Amino acid sequence: LYTICVRGIEDGGVVEKNIISSAVSRVLDATTEWESVLSVGRSNHLKLIISNTTEVGLVLLEEQVLNRVPESYPGKLLAVLYERFISLGSEASKVVVIATELVPNNGKVLHSIILELIAFNSLADSFIVWLNEHVYFCSSLVDRIIPGKPEQQLLKVIEEELGYTDDLLIMAEPYRLWAIEGNQEVEELIGLQGIDDGIVVQPDIEIFRELKVRLLNGTHTLASGIAFLAGIETVSDAMSHTLLKQYISDVMHKEITPSIPYHVDDAEAAQFAKAVVDRFSNTFIKHLWSNITFQYTTKLKIRIVPLIIQHYKFSDQVPEHIAFGFAAYLYYITAKEVNGVKYEITDDKLSYLNSLDQKDFVHAVLSDESLWSNNLSAFNGFDLAVNGYFNYITNNGVIAGLALLK
Repeated sequence: LYTICVRGIEDGGVVEKNIISSAVSRVLDATTEWESVLSVGRSNHLKLIISNTTEVGLVLLEEQVLNRVPESYPGKLLAVLYERFISLGSEASKVVVIATELVPNNGKVLHSIILELIAFNSLADSFIVWLNEHVYFCSSLVDRIIPGKPEQQLLKVIEEELGYTDDLLIMAEPYRLWAIEGNQEVEELIGLQGIDDGIVVQPDIEIFRELKVRLLNGTHTLASGIAFLAGIETVSDAMSHTLLKQYISDVMHKEITPSIPYHVDDAEAAQFAKAVVDRFSNTFIKHLWSNITFQYTTKLKIRIVPLIIQHYKFSDQVPEHIAFGFAAYLYYITAKEVNGVKYEITDDKLSYLNSLDQKDFVHAVLSDESLWSNNLSAFNGFDLAVNGYFNYITNNGVIAGLALLK
């Protein structure tokens, strides 16, 4: 048993509730209890396997998987599935494997690694036929902030409320989403229908990835430099700052939502944006803007550049809020201190950015296709707008710059 303390904002109201979870019945150590792990694979009670090895573990390691404990997670999974094939054959019940790693199409990636390992181990073609008939590999997207154990002061308050201590106690925000890519048979096999509104099973889950990457992550990225330069420490603190809160709302509704490169229902996007505001406002989670600026350049390329491209497909007007966010990013890269305090920048592109023409820095960065895979200065008015905001922030500060936006 362990305690999940849900704290945050949902539909504008404060949520404080505690859940005692009994989801974990036992833990097996593959290195010392491998036979017990294989015995699970031989059971027809097995219906669902969840892959949560992180993106670092979702890689191909060419290794033998039989008669030994494989080193990699995909190797262990293949060994368990092969043991199931040998033991149960056609009598085996179907199994759903759901990948949860932070990798696009994670289920397909895992499946492809398994197929490569089958070839490397020269396993029988009949096993591949069995795998195709008995195992579903599903991609999924998990979206929930789990900061882990609460800070000591809050933990003391919670333990007094609970009346007990729990070394496994964790915090979680109210928002939760587990979008699983699968058909009706997959939904029936995993048996989670109606368990929680946050669990969704449908054939195409790309819409959930787009909403998360653009409205949640993209807004985080655009606002991070602005908030950091303004001396605002956490995301929730920013929601108490009138101008920055307005920027976050406006950039989501006016520029990001219309520019998502995927068909999204307006009402669904608005509902997701509303949830983002609730999540940003959660004072129980100390999400530092300084951490969100990590790998700033790459995040802008992945999360924001596709929005700029899509925006200019239907408009020749500058997306002013996105342009301002880019200007804040460029100033963050060049300033290197806030209110006289120097800060460290964690960005793999920093050395390259420092090598560019500093006299015409804005144009040099925006026009560099090696950074963005596009010439951003070629978009009508974008270079001029970013340069104008960059100069204004340099001379007057980022908060004064926010006041210019309408």
